[in-house]
Amino acid sequence: QVQLVESGGGLVQAGGSLRLSCATSGLTFSSYNMGWFRQAPGKEREFVAAISRSDSTYYADSVKGRFTISRDNAKNTVYFQMNSLKSEDTAVYYCAAAINSLRLTRSRGYDYWGQGTQVTVSS
Repeated sequence: QVQLVESGGGLVQAGGSLRLSCATSGLTFSSYNMGWFRQAPGKEREFVAAISRSDSTYYADSVKGRFTISRDNAKNTVYFQMNSLKSEDTAVYYCAAAINSLRLTRSRGYDYWGQGTQVTVSS
C-alpha cells in the first residue's frame, strides 16, 4: 500500500520559514517524480514545485527564489524548504508522486497523494 505522509506545517509569521517533509512508503521512491501542490480556502489546488527522478526542479513563478524542493532517495522522502513566507502562501500543502514525468505541473499527472499539511502565515 502506497503512503505519502506530510509533516512540518504550522503557524509562522510573515517573513519566516518552514520545512515540509513528505515520507513515502510502498513505492520505489527513486523511480518517482515528486511534487508539491497547495490549496487555499475557496481556491483550486495549484502546482507549487516538482523534482524529477533525475533531480530536475520546477517551480511556480509565485515561489521561485523563496522555496526549494529536494529529495533524499535513501530516506524515501521529499522536502520543501519555504523561506520568506507571505500571507498568500497560507494553504494546505500536499505532496504527490508521479511515475510519468510529462505533466509534473498538473495535478492530473500524479498517481499518489498525501493527506496534506496546513501552513498558515500570519501578517
